[in-house]
Amino acid sequence: SVMSGGSDPELDKEERFYMKCRAAYLSVFRSSLVNMTSKDQLCIVLQQAGRNPSQNALDKYWPPGTKKLNFDDFCEILKKERPAEPDQLMRIFKKFDVNCDGYISHEELSRILTSSGEKMSRKEVDEIFSLADVNKDGKLDYAEFCRLLESTAEQCQTAALKKLEADAKLKRQNFGNQLDNSPQSSESQPELPTSETQPRTELETTQRKDSRLSSRPSSARSRRSSLSTAITMGAGSTKSGRLVEPKSLQDWHHTLMRGCFYLEEDGTIVSLQYRLVIPETTSVYLTIWPLNLSPIPEKPSPWMCVDTALYVVTGNETKEDSNLVCFTELRDKERFLWRGELSAGSYLLLPFTTGCRLMKRTRKTSTKTAQLVNRTQSGELELTKEFKAALSDIFEVIDLDGSGLLSLEEYNFFEQRTSGEKCDEDAWAICKENFDTKNNELTRQGFLELNLMEANDREGDPRDLWLTLEAMGYNHSLEMVEGTCPLFLNGIIFFYCEDAKATLQAVHLDSGIKMLNSAVQRSITSKAEARSLKGHENVLIYTYKGESRISSVVANKSNQKMTVHINNEQSKNCVSSRGMSVFAVEVPARTKMVCQHVMALNDQQEWTYNCVETIIPSL
Repeated sequence: SVMSGGSDPELDKEERFYMKCRAAYLSVFRSSLVNMTSKDQLCIVLQQAGRNPSQNALDKYWPPGTKKLNFDDFCEILKKERPAEPDQLMRIFKKFDVNCDGYISHEELSRILTSSGEKMSRKEVDEIFSLADVNKDGKLDYAEFCRLLESTAEQCQTAALKKLEADAKLKRQNFGNQLDNSPQSSESQPELPTSETQPRTELETTQRKDSRLSSRPSSARSRRSSLSTAITMGAGSTKSGRLVEPKSLQDWHHTLMRGCFYLEEDGTIVSLQYRLVIPETTSVYLTIWPLNLSPIPEKPSPWMCVDTALYVVTGNETKEDSNLVCFTELRDKERFLWRGELSAGSYLLLPFTTGCRLMKRTRKTSTKTAQLVNRTQSGELELTKEFKAALSDIFEVIDLDGSGLLSLEEYNFFEQRTSGEKCDEDAWAICKENFDTKNNELTRQGFLELNLMEANDREGDPRDLWLTLEAMGYNHSLEMVEGTCPLFLNGIIFFYCEDAKATLQAVHLDSGIKMLNSAVQRSITSKAEARSLKGHENVLIYTYKGESRISSVVANKSNQKMTVHINNEQSKNCVSSRGMSVFAVEVPARTKMVCQHVMALNDQQEWTYNCVETIIPSL
């Protein structure tokens, strides 16, 4: 959501929605930080919110392998799971009312419900009759049943909201649990190595009582202290005057690597991770930027405005603990870079985007479904021109080293993303026998031939082909659409070493959320000055000003959970990674937590970050 002054009806609507979400969630769990650990719990919370999810819907939201979902996941699910309309339910019942008298016999309904759709048991059918067979004559008064169902849903929502209204503390907690689960020590983080010293951000900071933030009684407000931070960023801040390439850069050893950001339905951003091995201490020049796939120079790919970054950490990709070494904080247009010296050793490179321009950007798309395959006059299948173009773009992205060929390793990252499976050596040998290859790797033509074979195997049925396209971020008009889940962002990583030839290899396709979040949190706390909230010296706010974004971390050094209310309403021309201007975060005891990232909505105009953080006291 865009941050600006004044009241926004859409924002008010969104806040009411999240209040209903929290009301339903807190009617089942003691806190929004408690995770749902079973499909049954998800069903119960959805019912508390007035929904009646089908088994198919629950299976979709809780696929095999799911261990837990959090409050944020629940909010996203609730947006998709619409309440059943009474009129719609009535129309369905009327189809089976052969006598048009408002009743359906026990025998007829039992036959329908136990033999079609999501089949019910005889016991479940009997329970429905016990509720709505008011005359006890073996007939269902389906109008009464619909009224009962609607009334029950309303009662659940009303009871949940009343419980929330009774606790003013809970009422103010609107959103959030992006936290770093690893408790951090109270000592400050050491400065990160950087090629050039970046001055501390001068923040306009005041500590004050703030009466504009709440409609609570003045007695409650008097116990709340606020920290206000205002930063104005100039227009056209995408150019860095400090970006200086080494004169002999073209003579350095260099490696190119591509990758993707995938936006999942739950809002998680997944990307490849990379293993970097340096044989000896050397000067390094590291850059990352979006990959433009548009053939028209005047119309670049829509994701070119999405911010990217690369965090370099030491550690093992199978472990959560890691040490941050550096990150690409300098910027020149769409490029982000770091220049410095790295010692001999093994490092992990973690791509990052704030999500400010990835998660909430939407654009109108065509509703027409594209054709993927045609039949020739001889009856043979062929790929359409549009489908070939989409596959060619996909090939560009999964060709990680930019060689124009797909290795088994590169192809398996594609398979992992689209099918969850991997191609073994035997299957790869068959691919090489049947499709165009070069140096034992699949060519672009071979990749097209492989997809044509899949179409032939299914006699032209495009459903599996669409599943592949959807996993790679395409809609049914064969458009790569922002705001459609999943979505990918193409990225290029260039790594230069002056004295040593390093190796760079993709090692894992995962969100790596804990390791990455820890690295992002440390990058903020090491660069920003900590400021405590008045009266709460153990609650610190770190605000980091980068080339193109402002990021904040909340550090709770106390021995009890703290709830911090965040208000960005006075900010202008901004967008937050949280997707809201007003929200709250619960920070467990002795924990640091990334609060939000904020970027300009329009880089060509001045923008102002104006955030008020307020402690919500325990009552």
